[in-house]
Amino acid sequence: MSTGDTPRRSMRTPLGRVRNLGAAHSGTSDFWRQRITGVAMTLLMIPVLVVVMMTLGSNQAGAKLVLSSLPVAVILLLFIFASAWHMKIGMQVVIEDYIHNEKLKLISVMLNNFFSIAVALAATYAILKLSSGV
Repeated sequence: MSTGDTPRRSMRTPLGRVRNLGAAHSGTSDFWRQRITGVAMTLLMIPVLVVVMMTLGSNQAGAKLVLSSLPVAVILLLFIFASAWHMKIGMQVVIEDYIHNEKLKLISVMLNNFFSIAVALAATYAILKLSSGV
């Protein structure tokens, strides 16, 4: 029997095959990105809460004065970007795990991406408009 007739046996363990990250070779990147955005949101939560508390009880002009500050705008933008990215990754994992029809899965992932981008852009526009004083 020649080597072409025998099935190829791997010397690697099942864990070794799993660590190869599968066909896409990106198995843990989304996991780590979601953890990083979670930590970023946790760290930004205190400054965001301070900003929200500074605007409580203010009229529109007072809130605009607080939100027009450059450091406040930067903090809010960072929080928005981290939140939108975290949301996108989390929903994509849910979609990939629970939607089994490939066409529906593709459409759902695309809609998730568009929705996440739309939310981030709308919030960015609002923050930039407030911070520029226009």
